[in-house]
Amino acid sequence: MKKIQMPNFEQANVLVVGDVMLDRYWHGGNAKISKEAPVQVLNVEQIDDKPGGAGNVALNISSLGSKVDLVSNTGDDDSANILHTRLTAAKVNCHFKRVDGIKTTTKLRVLSQKQQLMRLDFEEHLHRRGIDDLPQRLKERISRSNAVIFSDYAKGLLEDVQTLIQVAKEYKIPVLVDPKGSDFSRYRGATLVTPNLKEFEDVVGPCIDEHQLVEKGKKAIREYCWEALLVTRGEQGMTLFRADKPELHLPAISREVFDVTGAGDTVIGVLASALASGSSIEDAVAISNIAAGIVVTKLGTATVSAHEIRRKLHSL
Repeated sequence: MKKIQMPNFEQANVLVVGDVMLDRYWHGGNAKISKEAPVQVLNVEQIDDKPGGAGNVALNISSLGSKVDLVSNTGDDDSANILHTRLTAAKVNCHFKRVDGIKTTTKLRVLSQKQQLMRLDFEEHLHRRGIDDLPQRLKERISRSNAVIFSDYAKGLLEDVQTLIQVAKEYKIPVLVDPKGSDFSRYRGATLVTPNLKEFEDVVGPCIDEHQLVEKGKKAIREYCWEALLVTRGEQGMTLFRADKPELHLPAISREVFDVTGAGDTVIGVLASALASGSSIEDAVAISNIAAGIVVTKLGTATVSAHEIRRKLHSL
């Protein structure tokens, strides 16, 4: 087995462009049944606010020791203030445009005994508000970056992502996309696209066996002019497809999955940082697979450090 080279993450400077959101967690002890109605009552004992979406991608990059710039739009509200404060404290360089009349996307999760009882979403699609200048904002930041991520959560910021991909390609750096929706043609020309298996099958149809998965993966690369496609497959690991090489399958590392929230953010963040550090795509994917195996053992949106990856790598 080829030895995996640990990247020097501190050499990386990654630009993230995408939808940010606030992940809010209300924690309580044992829930009881209300006397007013047949619903659970939870005494909230702790409130945690964490950056989610593209914010969590940026956090994962910063936690590795890499430099990261984050370009996004928010509302002009308390959630945006919290996001900016938390991200800046984690050494993420935030470049937020505050758009009047919209809410910053906030996802509230209610938990009892570490089990999620309910999720409440507060969000509003941008509908092109405040995004016309995004290509220029991208150009202002990308010249000092050695990888760029487009983190699409379908909230409207990346409505014209094809234009942004073409702008980014002019700088001859890896262009990574975490996709959403049923139209992969929006991401034509990207270097590497990272859907999970459900997202992939929603576009190409069910893959009933490994043969179909490989066939459809290779076809997608040709059709959308990608250099590579990484399909994350949960407990089945992940599979890397390239046009000119055999598929590369990596089994899942973690034996105990506690929470998959934000695991895709970790994968693409670590991938981009490794590539920006000069790693080969094979090593970058292997390192991101190790990181995914670590993060799913944590509760909620979480990050992985370079030390955790190194320790896990040495134990394999």
